[in-house]
Amino acid sequence: MKHSTRKGMFWSFPISHFSYFFIWAIVSGYLTLWLEQVANLNGSQAGIIFSMMAAMSLVFQPIFGFFSDKLVMKKNLVFVILGAGLLIGPYFEWAFMPLLSATNSFSIAVITGIYLSFVLNGGVSVIEQYIQRASVTNQFEFGHSRIGGSIAGAVASFVGGRLFLINPNLIFWAATGTAMIAIIMFAFFDKINLENVDEVTDVNDKISMSDVRHLFKLRNFWVLGVFFMGASALYDVFDQQFVIFFQTFFPSVAHATTVYSNIVTIQMVIEILLMIPMPYIINKIGARNGLIIYGFITAIRIIGTALAPNWIFIVILRLMAGFEMPLVLVSIMKYINGTFDNNLYATIYALAANFMKQISVFIFSALAGHMYDSIGFQHTYLLMGSIVLIITIFTAFLLENDHGDKKTILREESILKNPKKI
Repeated sequence: MKHSTRKGMFWSFPISHFSYFFIWAIVSGYLTLWLEQVANLNGSQAGIIFSMMAAMSLVFQPIFGFFSDKLVMKKNLVFVILGAGLLIGPYFEWAFMPLLSATNSFSIAVITGIYLSFVLNGGVSVIEQYIQRASVTNQFEFGHSRIGGSIAGAVASFVGGRLFLINPNLIFWAATGTAMIAIIMFAFFDKINLENVDEVTDVNDKISMSDVRHLFKLRNFWVLGVFFMGASALYDVFDQQFVIFFQTFFPSVAHATTVYSNIVTIQMVIEILLMIPMPYIINKIGARNGLIIYGFITAIRIIGTALAPNWIFIVILRLMAGFEMPLVLVSIMKYINGTFDNNLYATIYALAANFMKQISVFIFSALAGHMYDSIGFQHTYLLMGSIVLIITIFTAFLLENDHGDKKTILREESILKNPKKI
């Protein structure tokens, strides 16, 4: 089939990516500090918010995935998510403290956790899958648009600290401001080439809950989910308390913090730069191989950190994270698009890459914290890295090749098609 192409249907999407991920980066980066210094919540009270964010993401992600697949290129759910993001500034400026005084810390923590999970943990898959589908209809690389999200992380880190020093509430108003920009971009500038919409969905084959149930019978779906539960989840768990381990190699916390801050900045630069060629690299080596390479790099980084004799080796290994994020982001989008039925693209992405991963993060975060105290960071990292290595090897043998035919596996196993249509 010959694709219809039009110029000028790409540039707005990196700005949309930037606008949404700026919300994520600045809120997640400074929320803990705000809760401690402004709201005067203790660690346990603040922990309830983050626990609720993680727990509610397990509710929102599959629901949002299903409705995203039903809406396809309609922006209804996108605007609901961004509309909620628009209220972050007013909520923390005018509602949080009065509610805290009127009720109790537990209630406001639960409410806040649910609200932020709706916008961030649940909303991210809605934004990502929409732009990925747009990249197919408009014939551009998703990874190039995602550069906007990487830049947002760097800008939020740079701007957020300065805004917090001026007025802590400004971090939330900055989120509101970029939510407004995102709404404007999606409403007026993010145009879709509808002539290619059949490339992202079968307009004559509407999905239902029975399609989702059949998805769980597909072996390749479970292999992909297990990979994210192992390699990708432990990537996040490993980074949670890494800075504490890193500080043990320095005579002072201030020195360690300065070096770590510089490393993260360089890592972000590497990530941004690699996002440019990464789509072409993945097209060359295949999305499946991209995921497996990501798994091996993650295992090497974690195991290497455990065995590193000094901080210089750890810095080198840490910079490898700049390679990991572009690899996994581009590979998973291309893998789902080239292997599964695109009618269920958002559902597969939400369940395999987000839902299953979050369950694993929730479990391993508690276990890792206990092991850090009982057997130390090095032994814990060795165990974590070994798990990632084993799961990556398991994936290398069992994960299906991406053939570029979106329905190859489904035709072979006759899973997601209505039997009456076969």
